[in-house]
Amino acid sequence: MPRTDSRLDLVDALRGFAIVSIMLLHNIEHFDLYFSPPGEPAWLKGLGQHIWDAMFALFGGKSYAIFALLFGLTFHLQYDARARRGEDFRPRFAWRMLLLLGFGLVNSAFYHGDILSIYAVLGLVLIPVARLGTRTVFLLACFLSLQPFAWIDALAALDSAPGKLPDPESWSMFGRANQYLMHGSVLDVWIGNLTNGKHAVVLWSWEMGRVLQIPGLFMFGMLAGRLGLFAVNDRNIGIWRRIFFGALLLLGPLFFIHSQLETWIAAEALRRPVASICNPLLNLDVMLLLVTGFALLFRRAAGASVLGKLRWMGRMSLTSYMMQSIVGTTLYYGFGFGLYAVAGTVMALSIGIVLAVLQGTFSAWWLKSHKQGPLETVWHRLTWIGAASTQSLQPATRVNNPS
Repeated sequence: MPRTDSRLDLVDALRGFAIVSIMLLHNIEHFDLYFSPPGEPAWLKGLGQHIWDAMFALFGGKSYAIFALLFGLTFHLQYDARARRGEDFRPRFAWRMLLLLGFGLVNSAFYHGDILSIYAVLGLVLIPVARLGTRTVFLLACFLSLQPFAWIDALAALDSAPGKLPDPESWSMFGRANQYLMHGSVLDVWIGNLTNGKHAVVLWSWEMGRVLQIPGLFMFGMLAGRLGLFAVNDRNIGIWRRIFFGALLLLGPLFFIHSQLETWIAAEALRRPVASICNPLLNLDVMLLLVTGFALLFRRAAGASVLGKLRWMGRMSLTSYMMQSIVGTTLYYGFGFGLYAVAGTVMALSIGIVLAVLQGTFSAWWLKSHKQGPLETVWHRLTWIGAASTQSLQPATRVNNPS
């Protein structure tokens, strides 16, 4: 069993896993510039479609969920560390989220699908729940995960006639985005992403149920921190196994319901809110499989040796995430190398794998001589500006090990 020390290696590696899977998805999507290059051989196009389907089945909507879960865990570790010193971390956390919003807006200029700015706003929900009891927070997180507004919409649409609805508003906005992403200058892209693109992403997040699911995941992560569920010990191994096999049992029914909605519900006015309830639950279930499966592999020496290499990117997650946006959009968008026009799914995935290896190598090299990544250092120093002994606490580096 790998050692468990002050550095939460499992969490760092899991965060690195999320970063890599996000990078691979973003590459095959051309960073939200959806375009299928003409002239690909049929066999290559077919292979690309299989890869696309498999990647989104495994990681679409799940990688960001892992990121959100670990975001809540990080909040708990920082909150708990300050509470042990008799201090209230929440005002500092609000300032930290304002800083994250700044990072997110910079990232959004390059890639309108940025998640940092959304996390910065929705992360504020942790401030009022931080001192609530564990049972209360758990029930609130479950309530949000069940998409209460979609239930209201579904009940209102019970008597709807069969037929289709117009496409969601976000779709037309993403369609407009393609024009400046393909043909615009870098300034056109920045302006378009921060206006049309940002509006589209917020609308899409609401349509997909993420605006409620993300705070729920933050709370689940905070509770996992309270309960010490990411420590590698015998108790947690048993918990991980139970969660893994429970999620595995639910996977079949949830996938079956997801695949049959169009057959069962002819009225799209009803089908859309029902899908908004079911799809996030399916993503949550697969996310639990990925997290607990990863943890169960990590507990073994061979697994820790292989998966542990991801911890370098995990420790530099902010730098890694923003770096992939800047590099990726420069590669694919019209203002840069314009690879969207020639890179099919197979080629884009290959590019993503190369970029992930390069980024992992850079992270490992950087952390040999630095405690944090470059952007993590800036964020940390600005977070604790004006506070005494800012270097005495390294955020998100300690874990309670329950006996």
